[in-house]
Amino acid sequence: MQTIVPEGETSEVCCWYNCSMTALDILYSDDSLLVVDKPAGLSTLPEGWERDAPCLAGLIEAEFGRLWVVHRLDKVTSGVIVFARSAAAHRALNLQFDRREVHKVYHAIVEGLPGWDEKTARQPLRVNVGHSHRTAVDFERGKPSVTRFRVLQRFAAPAPDRGYALLEAIPETGRTHQIRAHLAALGFPILADTLYSAPPVGRDAIPPLQRAALHAYSLEFEFNGTPFSFTAPYPEDFTRTLARLHVRTLASCLVGAPTRNL
Repeated sequence: MQTIVPEGETSEVCCWYNCSMTALDILYSDDSLLVVDKPAGLSTLPEGWERDAPCLAGLIEAEFGRLWVVHRLDKVTSGVIVFARSAAAHRALNLQFDRREVHKVYHAIVEGLPGWDEKTARQPLRVNVGHSHRTAVDFERGKPSVTRFRVLQRFAAPAPDRGYALLEAIPETGRTHQIRAHLAALGFPILADTLYSAPPVGRDAIPPLQRAALHAYSLEFEFNGTPFSFTAPYPEDFTRTLARLHVRTLASCLVGAPTRNL
């Protein structure tokens, strides 16, 4: 793994929220491909309302030269993203994304405890709805959208808290905010994703996240006949949150456990 530290900064800066810059982890690089572990809080491309703010593509181009954007991750999302370094690679990767041949896996911490172990969300989605530019379920004008979910772990909590869960999400279509919108529609919004109805995270419960708890965990595709597979480790805020939830679950079990006199 290669780490890029922008000029004037140090590798100790590890988060983008409330920070001016960060070190970037390069998972893979050759003449055709560049795979990056994107930090949360950094846009893939310039945003319309912050055209001068740093973005991932701009920071990497300063080091590697021209890039072609193949797909995007939301600003709040961390994890694996691939760029093309040539027009030919861009065409080949775009074709795989269009044909849904790229396998993407996300991990999310959600509010609530699902009663199912696996579930497929199929609600049609319409993007850029309202002043908040949310993605919304729309059975009349929405586009077909499919996300497969699987529960990886449940975290019980004392009443009135309804608990949390770690989910795997595999999008079969590529709508903007698809995973976030589908989970909100299912009644399990992503932790700290206030845009999609999650309550703000309080300091008394778990480490206060400053972004939605969504991580692009792995990415698999083929290029020039060679299969590629990349995994991005959880960032610090995601790891600390999971650790805190483990402690809360253990404490909840101990409080409810029967006691006996010795």
